[in-house]
Formats: sequence, C-alpha cells, structure tokens
Amino acid sequence: MCLLLYIKLAVDIQRGILAGGGEFHADCETVLLEDGSEQVNIWGADWYPDSQTVTYESLINIRPRQNNRSMEILDLGIREQVANIVHNLLGGV
Repeated sequence: MCLLLYIKLAVDIQRGILAGGGEFHADCETVLLEDGSEQVNIWGADWYPDSQTVTYESLINIRPRQNNRSMEILDLGIREQVANIVHNLLGGV
C-alpha cells in the first residue's frame, strides 16, 4: 500500500516565504498574516516531498477580485512564483 503524503502550504509570493503543515491551507495563511503578509500575496498549494512536486489547489485561491475564480491558481506567472519559492525552501533535490 502506497500513501501519498503531502503538506498544505500558504506561500507569500511578495516576501518569498511560506507556512506549511496546517490542517487547512487557511491555517497556514493565518500564520503568514499574523507575521505581516498581505492576503493579496498569499496563495495555497500542496507539496509532495517524495516526488518534489507542487500542486496549486486550495480554497484560499478563490479570489474573484484578483481574477482567480477557481480553487486552482490560474495565472501561470503566479504558479511559477509559488513553485520557485517552494522548491527553493523545501526542495531537496
């Protein structure tokens, strides 16, 4: 039996930091907000350590004001920023 383990993340693309490990992405987002991040810069993602991959779905990503009406980050530039930050901070390969 194979278990896919992942870590829920909130990534501040302005500050280049992340918080991870909460039960919900919103838990991680709250940590960043309390540390001075602005919500407009925080995006939700998941990190799969075994495969060193990132996925981009989270309820905190639903932002009609930022033209993101989906749980998935639709803007490829934002996705790239999130991936770069996650790989720089968590990627071990």
